[in-house]
Amino acid sequence: ILTALLKACAGDRLVDVRDRALLITAFASGGRRRSEIASLRFEQIVEEDPVPADPKAPDGEKLPCLSIRLGRTKTTQADSDAFVLLVGRPVLVLKGWLERAGISEGVVFRGIDRWGNLKKRALTPQAVNLILKRRIAEAGFDPGAFSAHGLRSGYLTETARRGIPLPEAMQQSQHRSVQQASNYYNDAERTLGRAARIIV
Repeated sequence: ILTALLKACAGDRLVDVRDRALLITAFASGGRRRSEIASLRFEQIVEEDPVPADPKAPDGEKLPCLSIRLGRTKTTQADSDAFVLLVGRPVLVLKGWLERAGISEGVVFRGIDRWGNLKKRALTPQAVNLILKRRIAEAGFDPGAFSAHGLRSGYLTETARRGIPLPEAMQQSQHRSVQQASNYYNDAERTLGRAARIIV
């Protein structure tokens, strides 16, 4: 679904560049909550050294890397040093938005008026949800069946399908409840497992 959403905002308008960056950042950073995306500030983003494209080949191709310092969230404390990483394409997309919008301080994701002018105010969490629903409709899906929380649950479902260990996924998503996170894993594993394929 994320691929379809990104195609829905593949244009070159400022709003397309913003929405592309918003969606890919929210998903790739572990399925951030809409409140975290709405309040994300430039000062939370830290340029990191490039990382290997293949962890098993540390001297091979390198990918750009950013960290996002989370500060206080529902699962971290104000003095926490918790962070999540963006690697590869999401880094390029986010940097593309920051450069295009001329943002070098303050909130990252801002409103855009009907004439395509960037506002100074941050998007609200509700606006983040409305952006997602609009792009879902443009991608041909039912917006009533999705919300911004779907990016969070979708991240864990996708990591399960790719065989990424749950503790590693939780480190990126910052889930604190193993039970809650494992529910997404269990659902994904059931669809990929052999138990439901006795007769095919």
